[in-house]
Amino acid sequence: MAVRDAVGADGTRIVYRVSGTGRPLVLLHGWAGNLRCWGAAADELAERYRVIAVDLRGHGYSDDPGTGYDDPKAWAGDVAAVLAAEGVDAGAVLLGWSYGGIVATDYLATYGTSAVAGVVYCGAPAHIGRDVPGAAPGPSMEKAIPGVFDEAAGRAVRAFSVFGNANTGPGADKGVDAQRLFGGSLATAPSVRKALFYRTIDNTETLRALDVPVLVLHGTDDPVVPVANGQYILDNAPDARGSLWEGALHGLFIEDCPRFVAEVSAFIDALD
Repeated sequence: MAVRDAVGADGTRIVYRVSGTGRPLVLLHGWAGNLRCWGAAADELAERYRVIAVDLRGHGYSDDPGTGYDDPKAWAGDVAAVLAAEGVDAGAVLLGWSYGGIVATDYLATYGTSAVAGVVYCGAPAHIGRDVPGAAPGPSMEKAIPGVFDEAAGRAVRAFSVFGNANTGPGADKGVDAQRLFGGSLATAPSVRKALFYRTIDNTETLRALDVPVLVLHGTDDPVVPVANGQYILDNAPDARGSLWEGALHGLFIEDCPRFVAEVSAFIDALD
């Protein structure tokens, strides 16, 4: 395992972790997360693939440039910089969880699919913005905003508690995962948490033009990103297949890690 960095198009330092060998699998975490959010799933996938887990700009150990959060080309440039730093120019799989799905699609809209063999959306939309189709926030997210943007620690903690076990699924054995995710969210600067939501981008035409296979994993009871957003991707990407997990919530890779790893692996192994 190695921790490395790359410099995005606007000079932002992006930190990422590489483990395993084989086909490159780029993990893009969600809003207010970091590269450690994947837990055991990243370790298991690294037994089969070259897992490149990225700290998005303003998250984890990556720089917070204070700008670029409303610019799809900035997000795209960050991903491109990581791929270039790793010498990846073909065959990669992008896996975006939650907001990471938007970032993955920003990359595809800007750079196309020459370096990409497939895309996985996990509890993710492909775009964002009020009245943008396939981008509606779920009830938990609507309830958490604007408290999760607050600089007052107590108010922010209370707002984040609205998510409950959405990111882990039920079960007393998920406590360590829950605390890791919760801690990562609080460690993300309030200004960054807010900035990610104040942009509008409709990537529908990018989805419709995709010439690589797409896998959509989504919980039918996801209270953060509604399953309708995953269905929108399925309805618009030409070569898309879906696995809708009945009754599951938002963090599928923690809620049922073995199933997540199995379904992602089956998708990757079927790629050309």
